[in-house]
Amino acid sequence: MFNNLSLQHIAVMLPALIFAFTIHELSHGVTAYLLGDSTAKNDGRLTLNPIRHIDPIGLICIILFSFGWAKPVMVDPLNLRNPKVDMALISIAGPLSNFIIAFMVVMLWFPLRQVLPAGTPDWFFNAYLQFAWLNVLLGVFNLLPIPPLDGSKVVASVLPDRLYAQYNNAAKYGMGLLLLFMIFGVTTRIIMPIIDAIFEFFFTIAFMVFLV
Repeated sequence: MFNNLSLQHIAVMLPALIFAFTIHELSHGVTAYLLGDSTAKNDGRLTLNPIRHIDPIGLICIILFSFGWAKPVMVDPLNLRNPKVDMALISIAGPLSNFIIAFMVVMLWFPLRQVLPAGTPDWFFNAYLQFAWLNVLLGVFNLLPIPPLDGSKVVASVLPDRLYAQYNNAAKYGMGLLLLFMIFGVTTRIIMPIIDAIFEFFFTIAFMVFLV
């Protein structure tokens, strides 16, 4: 993500990444609170303060290895009225927030180019679009059905109780499986076409709104 980029680009993208992670985790916490679980609120996670959401080691790993994480929002399923369904809603709230951010950024692309000075450097526009792309990446990646990613909880919510228990028991192997997939490029081959399709879809809508 930060390979072979200028210091100017990193200076733009690093705050953008922190913002994307913050909104993602905040969305988990707010959804959980609305569904009856106040664990995130009690932990001080219902805030836009990135310090409450960013894991320093996870952030450093993203800069060095293009793979990292934020502090996960804790949820107590016992406080939820319908734990299986509610956990799915809580889980999908994070990726959905990233898709919404990406869509808003893309929608502002055309009017932004009209109001910024003609001499605005290219790296700024590239970083702006990469911010949108980054949010789509976070959204798609987190929807992979591999524990502990958000997508695993969405899949679990539609499983029968017997399979639900087995699926949750297998979660302890999820991180190892995910790392293997990333090392051998499996996740990239899976998610890149999806990311490109979503990004193109957002731009198609923006084009229709502002240029048609």
